Amino acid sequence: MAEKPQPVQVLYCGVCGLPAEYCEFGPDFEKCKPWLIQYSPQTYPDLQGANVKDVDGVTNQLQSATITDGVSGSGSSAPKQEPVKRLPGGKVKKKEKQEVIIEKVTRNKRKSITTLKGLDLFGVKLSDASKKLGKKFATGASVVKGPTEKDQIDVQGDIAYDIVEFITHTWPDVPETAIYFIEDGKKVPAV
Repeated sequence: MAEKPQPVQVLYCGVCGLPAEYCEFGPDFEKCKPWLIQYSPQTYPDLQGANVKDVDGVTNQLQSATITDGVSGSGSSAPKQEPVKRLPGGKVKKKEKQEVIIEKVTRNKRKSITTLKGLDLFGVKLSDASKKLGKKFATGASVVKGPTEKDQIDVQGDIAYDIVEFITHTWPDVPETAIYFIEDGKKVPAV
């Protein structure tokens, strides 16, 4: 009889969690190098020539830098930089602007729907906002997924005439300068 094949034993990196042979494609190969030299020197033979103390010195610098970044010193006034968010492929994710966009969509020639986008960026809970809008304007209002897969509020009817005053009155965190209308495909300030 033929022997049963044994399962392959995979060595996972203790730093990034990837299999050791894929560390070079991981988020930070430099942090993985000391671990690879110590536990898996056969995976990357070009690292064997590197001095472990040199690589350990780099990781110690990285660790001390992260420790000092977490503790705010009384004498240092260096501005704290926000970490850059990256999308798959290395593209930098753009930070969303805090703005409320109001758009009126007409359907069946007479009926219209007013959509509000971006109200959640100011810390407003959309379900509560839709209830308040429905009560104030005596119409149906609901939270739906928009075309960009982000939540928005759809309110039945053309309420664009009073909505700016209602938003700034109900949620004082939303400045009037951050509210825009979409008219003829162009973004127009509500002020």
